[in-house]
Amino acid sequence: MAETTQQEPRNQEGKREGRGGPGGGREGRGGGPHGDRPHGDRGDRGRGDRGGGGGDRGRFDGPPEIDIEKLISDPLYLDNQAHGVVSRMRDMDSGTKSQLRRLYNAVRRAVRAPESERQQQFVMLRARLAYTIARHSLRSLDSLEKLLLQVTRKNDAKGYERFRDLFEAIVAYNE
Repeated sequence: MAETTQQEPRNQEGKREGRGGPGGGREGRGGGPHGDRPHGDRGDRGRGDRGGGGGDRGRFDGPPEIDIEKLISDPLYLDNQAHGVVSRMRDMDSGTKSQLRRLYNAVRRAVRAPESERQQQFVMLRARLAYTIARHSLRSLDSLEKLLLQVTRKNDAKGYERFRDLFEAIVAYNE
């Protein structure tokens, strides 16, 4: 028996590596941070480094944040940001045009909502965008989620319209 234990691959701390097999790195299959999951570690599905950290939710240090004030005042900045997001989408993600179009249609509906309901519509839109980013591993859209938070906090009609314009440009450049 002692020979079998010595032949198993071990990391620098002397612990067994890998999944599967008896013990396979998880004591009692429920010892991991995600509880009992059949079929190993299926829950990860390429969502990037999503550690248990705090404010940034463990996301990668990717694209720079989009400045809402510049977005409102400078049309060329809006155009450059749209090109940047599309470029990152092509490099990083496998998102479909239809997913992007569905989000864009939700943005258009939120902008057209009555002023008294507009902020609530954008809050829900941010939740929908966050879900889509996580579900389809669209990490290149993280900067849009952060921008949407800024726009929602500012609660300004011009900011909502510029966000819509940015999204429209992203959809157009992604065609």
